[in-house]
Amino acid sequence: MPAVIVWFKTDLRLHDNEALVRAVASGHMVVPVYCFDQSHYTTTRFGFRKTGDFRIKFLLESLADLDARLRSMGSGLLIVKGDPSLALPDVVKKYNAKKVFAKKEVASEEKATEEKVTAQLWKLGCSLETYSTSTLYHAEDLPFSIKDIPDIFTDFRKKTERDSFIRPVFDKPSKIMSPVIPPLKLPDVTELKAAHVIPDTRASIEFKGGETEARSRLEDFLFGTKSIATYKETRDWLTGRDFSSKLSPWLANGCLSPRTVYNEVKRYEAEYGANKSTYWLIFELLWRDFFRFMMKKHKSKMFYKGGFKGRDVETATINSEMLYKWVNGQTGNDFVDANMRELKLTGFMSNRGRQNVASYLCNDLGIDWRYGAAYFEQQLIDYDVCSNWGNWAYIAGVGNDPRGNRQFNVDKQAADYDPKQLYRKLWLQ
Repeated sequence: MPAVIVWFKTDLRLHDNEALVRAVASGHMVVPVYCFDQSHYTTTRFGFRKTGDFRIKFLLESLADLDARLRSMGSGLLIVKGDPSLALPDVVKKYNAKKVFAKKEVASEEKATEEKVTAQLWKLGCSLETYSTSTLYHAEDLPFSIKDIPDIFTDFRKKTERDSFIRPVFDKPSKIMSPVIPPLKLPDVTELKAAHVIPDTRASIEFKGGETEARSRLEDFLFGTKSIATYKETRDWLTGRDFSSKLSPWLANGCLSPRTVYNEVKRYEAEYGANKSTYWLIFELLWRDFFRFMMKKHKSKMFYKGGFKGRDVETATINSEMLYKWVNGQTGNDFVDANMRELKLTGFMSNRGRQNVASYLCNDLGIDWRYGAAYFEQQLIDYDVCSNWGNWAYIAGVGNDPRGNRQFNVDKQAADYDPKQLYRKLWLQ
C-alpha cells in the first residue's frame, strides 16, 4: 500500500504543523522521518563546527520527545543518516511513497538541499510538497510581495500589523496511521563529532529539547510565574530564569510555533489584560518573521561580507589570536568576557549580551562579522539561520539597520545593565 512521508527538519512538533496535518489528511499511511544530514556536522570555512555540542544535545532530546509523542498516536519517528538526497529516496522506495511533505526552506544551503531532494524524488515518481511552518504571518498574506518587502523593520512591522492577519493554528492530528516504525535509534553524540555536555550550575536555565518541554515553559512563563507581565522592563537583564521568555531554542528547532505563542499570549491577555509587555513578546516574534522574509528576499547576499547592500567593509587581516580570545572570553573587557564565557559554557546568552559582543568583535576588534556569526552558529542552542545571520549583518552595518555602523559603548552598557557587577562576577570567577 502506498505511503506518504513527513520529512521533519526544524519543525519538531505535532501541534500547528501543516506538513504533518496535510500528510495525515491524504488518507495514506504516514511515515515520519528525520535525516541526520552529514553536512550539518562539518567544519565551516570560518573554522567552527556547523553544529556544536549544546545544539546536538537539544536536538537529540527534541527527537526523542517527538518520537514519544508520535508513538502515543500510533506512529513513530524513523531515523536515517547521510545526504538527504540519497537517504530520503531510499525511504521512498521502501514504503512505495508518492509524496513527501516537508517544511519550506528559504536559506541558500537549505534550499539547495531541498532542490537536490526534489530532483531525486522526481526520478522515482514522487513529489515534494512544502509548507511554511516557521513564521507568525504567512508570506502569502503579507501586504507586499517578497521582492517589495521594506528593508527597514519598522516599515515592515507597521504595514504588516495594519494590513495583514495571523492564520489560525492547526490542531495536532488525533491519530496517525503508520506502518510499523522501528524503535527509535538516535546516534550517539560521538557519531556527530560532539562531546557530552556538562551542565553549568551558574546557568539561568537548563534547556531540554522537545515539544513537551516547550509547551511547559510557555505555560509557566505566561500563566505560572506570569513573568510576561513585566517582560518589556526585564528583557534586557542578564541573569535569572524569567527575565525573558527563553522560548527561542524551542522556536528555533520548531518544537513550538510562533502562532502557538501568539495564541497563548492572547489567551493571557483575555484573562489578565494586555499591556506593553504582552505586545512586546509578539513584537519579538515579528523580528523573527522579518529576518526570515529578508532571507527569502535577498537570498545568499545575506551571507556576503558586504551584506545585501554590497557595502565595502574594511576589516583587519584575520587575527586568530584575537578571535580566540573573543571566543574564550579572554579579551580583557570584563563585560564581553563574561558574556562569551556564558555562551561557551551554556550555549546561551542574553539578547543584550549578544548585541554587545557582536559590536565588540566588529567595531573594536575589526574582525569580519561572519566569523562571529559562524561561531554563534556552532554554539547557540537557539541558532536560527535567518535570525542569526540577519542580526549579525544588522550589527555589522551591512544589513537592515537604517543607521548603519551602530557601535555599542560596551563599558557604558556594562554600567547600565550590570551596575553592581553581579553578572560579571558570576561568570568571571
